[in-house]
Amino acid sequence: MQAWRDRLLSLFSREWAGLLIALSVTLATFVAANFSQRGGTLIQWIGFTLAAILALASLRHLAVLATARRAYPPPGCMIDLGGYHVHLLAEGTLRPNRPPVVWFAGGHASGYAIYHLHRAFREETRSILIDRPGTGWSDTGPFPRTTAREADEMVLALDRAGEKGPFVWAGHSFGGLLAANIARRRPDLVHTLVLLDPTPLETIAFGPRLSALKEMRRAAWLGGMAQLFGLDLAKRSEAKARQTPAYAKTIDATRAVLGAEALNVRNVEANAGRYFAQASIYRELSPEGVAAVAWDTVVYDRDLGDLPVWLVGPRDDADGDIAALPETRQQNTANAQRMMRFFAATRERYLATSTQSHRVVAPKGAGHNFVYEIPDWTISVMKDVICVDDVTRRERAR
Repeated sequence: MQAWRDRLLSLFSREWAGLLIALSVTLATFVAANFSQRGGTLIQWIGFTLAAILALASLRHLAVLATARRAYPPPGCMIDLGGYHVHLLAEGTLRPNRPPVVWFAGGHASGYAIYHLHRAFREETRSILIDRPGTGWSDTGPFPRTTAREADEMVLALDRAGEKGPFVWAGHSFGGLLAANIARRRPDLVHTLVLLDPTPLETIAFGPRLSALKEMRRAAWLGGMAQLFGLDLAKRSEAKARQTPAYAKTIDATRAVLGAEALNVRNVEANAGRYFAQASIYRELSPEGVAAVAWDTVVYDRDLGDLPVWLVGPRDDADGDIAALPETRQQNTANAQRMMRFFAATRERYLATSTQSHRVVAPKGAGHNFVYEIPDWTISVMKDVICVDDVTRRERAR
């Protein structure tokens, strides 16, 4: 079953798949009309009209996407990973005692989704953004999409681009899970691992089944099918999210800090491949998905040895946007408090991955998306990691 799902995702991630669907409707119409005892003409009229509409919509989608990609060429370099390419943007010059930093945004997002931090540090050191396969200017790549596969792809992209570590790996949310996975696989490439409220898979495996995660997976399939015919459902999803004040706050904060360069990427990302890549990798965000990939994906206690690990994020989830989850609002007080304690405790488990872990607590009231809502504070924390020399850091720790 999984193999067939991956084949479908791989097929539908081709932007011309809409034309193939239109052709399938045409063939189905021929068959249905020939086998129909009566009403064959009506079936032909409906079927061929639908096929024509789908074909025209698909052709328009291909034309609009081609125009957007001509208007916004990749600002970095396209790295060949063996039959498919990923986009890597590296800016800034290395300075003594300032390691290069690689950024990963939350979700299955492009590098530009965390562009404000890259912009703040490219004058301080070498700062690197990589579009995960299926995002930004990167090709979708082979399926299934998994955190483990993308960990290897990110390392390979850096190597083929000639970027030299060890690096500071900084990842927010689902990007934090990716950064931690890279650190486990390639400790030789790690100067410091910075986890900005990373996704803890214990939350998925043992916690309540969150409707938001189920909706993410469903929306990825639906959004991909719609995008094949030029229908972008992102605006509808955003309007729905804005009904929750905490999410509306995050959306506005994100737009305010990213700037025009990052927002332009949305035109390039009006493709179906982005959605189907999400549909594949978001399978990890389910109890069944976690069970299938846990050994390759989860970073367990002491997996990182004595690598420097900084865990940055809220201390009390009741102060942040997790309290806005429908499951939290619908529970009685005692059960809701239990959920908040569980969410907070699973985050802290990342501290056990290394003997050299360091906890940085975000200001009271900060939510999961503090990297956008309080960017100046986030930048100050990252400056302690990147721009403060080891001697000063040891003195502060005394």
